Amino acid sequence: MADLSAFPITAKWPVSDPTRIQLFSYPTPNGQKVSCLLEETGLPYEAHRVTLADADVRSPEFLSLSPNNKIPAIIDPDGPGGAPLGLFESGAILIYLAEKAGMFLGATAADRARVIQWVMWQMGGLGPMLGQMGYFVKFAGKDIEDPRPRERFVGEARRLLGVLDGALEGREWVAGDYSIADMAIGPWLGTLDFYGAKPLVGWDDLRNVPGYVDRFFERPAAQAARNIPPR
Repeated sequence: MADLSAFPITAKWPVSDPTRIQLFSYPTPNGQKVSCLLEETGLPYEAHRVTLADADVRSPEFLSLSPNNKIPAIIDPDGPGGAPLGLFESGAILIYLAEKAGMFLGATAADRARVIQWVMWQMGGLGPMLGQMGYFVKFAGKDIEDPRPRERFVGEARRLLGVLDGALEGREWVAGDYSIADMAIGPWLGTLDFYGAKPLVGWDDLRNVPGYVDRFFERPAAQAARNIPPR
């Protein structure tokens, strides 16, 4: 049985079953990505609730595993060579776990490249831009009188949604078969209702994205991930 006591995070979030993947997360869009994949693959895991409060994400214990103070992070007790492995960054975790499970990463090398391409698109574009838009539309940024920041991120959100809408023309999932690319993208599209931003980004003008979101959240794993770990 793996000994995870060398990971300081386990002092604040004790491990019940050290043979399972340890997930340290909260059901934000980035947290939902990894929970969704774990649910889809059936890899055994144990979820630990890490709130977004500084007492959690800026604690020495959490920073020891996730130095960027962001969820999610994992410990795999059975990492490469059988040694425990800690990882942070949701995109990296998705790729690692998909490889471990042998699922959702494409059947060929070309498929894999296309899947990772769209994961990177979400990590570098869709997620950050929608997050910034949310700040200026729903949170403290909405009170800033200068309209330019809000206009900047709303415009970029519209552009990125147009990119995705075009990529989905004639296909059910963004990179071919259902994959970690969809698990990366779907939860972030789900934020648009929360932000109340659908009219701002021209949601009703999109031909393919609305149905794509519906298909994603019809999957039991995607639904479950919205509350893993429970809020």
